Amino acid sequence: MTEAELRPGHTTRLHERVERVQDLLERSHDDPAVQAELQKVLDGLHPADIANVLEALPLAERLDAWQRVKADRDGDILLEVTDSVRESLIADMDDREILAAVEDLDPDELADLVDELPTSVLPEVMASLDAEERRRVQSALSYSDDQVGALMDFEMVTIREDVSLEVVLRYLRRFDELPAQTDKLFVVNSAHVMVGVLPLHWLLVNHPERMVHEVMAPDVNTFRPEDDAYDVAQAFERYDLVTAPVVDENHRLVGRIAVDAMVDLIREEGEAEALSRAGLREEEDIFASVWRSVRNRWAWLAINLVTAFVASRVIGLFEHSIEKLVALAALMPIVAGIGGNSGNQTITMIVRAMALEQLGVSSVRRLWRKELGVALVNGLVWGGVIGVVAWLLYDNMALGLVMTAAMTLNLLLAAFMGVAIPMVMTWFGRDPALGSSVLITATTDSGGFFIFLGLATLFLL
Repeated sequence: MTEAELRPGHTTRLHERVERVQDLLERSHDDPAVQAELQKVLDGLHPADIANVLEALPLAERLDAWQRVKADRDGDILLEVTDSVRESLIADMDDREILAAVEDLDPDELADLVDELPTSVLPEVMASLDAEERRRVQSALSYSDDQVGALMDFEMVTIREDVSLEVVLRYLRRFDELPAQTDKLFVVNSAHVMVGVLPLHWLLVNHPERMVHEVMAPDVNTFRPEDDAYDVAQAFERYDLVTAPVVDENHRLVGRIAVDAMVDLIREEGEAEALSRAGLREEEDIFASVWRSVRNRWAWLAINLVTAFVASRVIGLFEHSIEKLVALAALMPIVAGIGGNSGNQTITMIVRAMALEQLGVSSVRRLWRKELGVALVNGLVWGGVIGVVAWLLYDNMALGLVMTAAMTLNLLLAAFMGVAIPMVMTWFGRDPALGSSVLITATTDSGGFFIFLGLATLFLL
């Protein structure tokens, strides 16, 4: 059972906690009893829950609640909040408060915050560390955010292979507590080279007189600090890992990677992909300033404006056709909308396959054939359905046939572009999810209008 589960009221919904804190904040200005109740509520929340509450509060109320959080919990909360909210909290702290917040953090945790700390406190922060801690912080900072080295944990239990299990048990009893997510002990030789792992349940079920090298698993999943963190996260999922050792080029143990870091990484990757598909450049504080939100959103909105203008000019080319047959104006959004939905489905599948490394250059042509086949079947079936509906509504069989043909052709266009857009973006070294929904919608809108109105002009007028 986790620490959060042991706390009273852990099942309370987030919005109820937020409303409770907001209500107490509003009534706490001149009422000591309410202030005491608010303090009790905040003290009873897990740091992750406080982080959620702070993210859901407007800036003024967020800073008010932040000032009431006990100083010894500041560091844990700063690690839990989003980057944008963390920036607002650190900006409200003076140097003394920042130093107090980070003094109890582990080196790997401190490395997560260093980039966002004011430069004025960095020398004092580093000076407060011993030589080994400084080395670990600098090691973590030397890797990019998408590498294992930036996420690895330095807190782990190592043992020698030439001792008995009884010795290992006595050694473990000297710890006040084991590092979080400890499911195995790392076995090293005198040169600190990784030689195997000893799962804790093997330690418990084997006879104490047996030697470590007799019981340990010599074949173990190891990772390098330079490895791509997302690839490692997939390995954790594939092999059901809780922890795994991180070794250098000489196979010396330098750290470990734990499942909680992988869960956070997968969540952040999912959120970043969702933001990218909508054309947002970064995670946004929902209560950020107007100007900051504008800067985050303007680029793809500008692209949207251009593509919408192109679509409007396509419609403008067929103004006379629409004037002669008003039904075209009512039906053309259907063709464009279905094409956009189908294209987004294709792009979602392609981006996911790329993320899981299931899609190579050799399989693109086969994938194109498959997606075009799906689009053809869907176009003929659902285009036929809407074609019959158009025929019955407007008593015009030719209009129904044009509707069926336009729907089919636009779905084929959506399938083709749904594969092409992520591939082209990858070719140019861009995130294939970045603005993909914007691009496919623009393509299917303009293409759908052109196909439908062009066919209508050619065969109906």
